[in-house]
Amino acid sequence: MRKLNLTLKVWRQKDDKGKGKFETYKLNNVSEESSFLEMMDILNEDLATKKIDPVAFDHDCREGICGTCSMVINGKPHGPLQTTTCQLHMRSFSDGDTITVEPFRAGAFPVLKDLVVDRSAFDRIIQAGGYVSVNTGVSVDANEIPIPKDIADEAMDSATCIGCGACVAACKNASAMLFVSAKVSQFTLLPQGQPERHRRVQKMVAQMDEEGFGACTNTGACSAVCPKEISLTNIARLNREYLTAKVTAQEV
Repeated sequence: MRKLNLTLKVWRQKDDKGKGKFETYKLNNVSEESSFLEMMDILNEDLATKKIDPVAFDHDCREGICGTCSMVINGKPHGPLQTTTCQLHMRSFSDGDTITVEPFRAGAFPVLKDLVVDRSAFDRIIQAGGYVSVNTGVSVDANEIPIPKDIADEAMDSATCIGCGACVAACKNASAMLFVSAKVSQFTLLPQGQPERHRRVQKMVAQMDEEGFGACTNTGACSAVCPKEISLTNIARLNREYLTAKVTAQEV
């Protein structure tokens, strides 16, 4: 089993008001089987023994499910592989590597401390319309509402978005269109989401703009780093839904 000697350049920022900077740390004998977050744990243990404030970073499930492990590693959200940071292992790096670790960069994701950013803007977008509020009745047999398999699969693919924010961090405009479009699509494609489809898309897009996310210019960087491989076709669907909602509102 390989052991790695690494140089880490980590963004340190005391709080949301302070100015941050990179600090350089040496870390030796790191197992290649360690996850990236386990490597950060080892770094923090070393810093604690030296009476240095540990590096603050977000994490929860460490199973690639929750999406909280937001870091930009060597310039790429979540690191060199298209996966979450917690599922990235040190075998993706080489002995003697210098690894730069910084928080997601976006005006709508202000840095709270070190590598921790405030992604509550996503929560407010969901609160604006990312749900089904109409009475859908009692539980029915799974086959009672016929849904073509391709539509069901597409809705499920959209619903796999974990809201990690890598799409925003990768976009040169810090656009949230991939996230919002995935959340719009997962409801729009299914019968239960149809009654509120026009209100939903208008409210979620309005909230996205209010939060200060940038515009989409179709570079595709968002989908390229998405750990759940959310398709760009969702953005096309969002644009169609939004335009339809606006035209329908004018006709009424």
